[in-house]
Amino acid sequence: QVQMVESGGGLVQPGGSLRLSCAASGSRFIFNYMAWYRQGPGKERELVAQLTSGGSTNYHDSVKGRFTISRDNAENTVALQMNSLKPEDTAVYYCNAGVLGRTYWGKGTLVTVSS
Repeated sequence: QVQMVESGGGLVQPGGSLRLSCAASGSRFIFNYMAWYRQGPGKERELVAQLTSGGSTNYHDSVKGRFTISRDNAENTVALQMNSLKPEDTAVYYCNAGVLGRTYWGKGTLVTVSS
């Protein structure tokens, strides 16, 4: 059974940085894609960044130039480096991955950007 566990959330001041990590266990396959989603207070879940096994990336317009997604295909891990954080980045961040027609989710990690 595939399990995905996020870490690295917390409280940070505006303009600060955080690095989220996600480790996937139980999969014998390299995920076709790994991604980060977020869901802010009163908002729908949205895609923040996605990285395919081939290296293609896709970012939400609001995080371009501030966030960077990276992954280790051999270890099935994905990270999200978040710089220049803004209060509107406050959300629960979820790790997501897909392979062989199946999608997997982590339970989420809370990021709060506040002074």
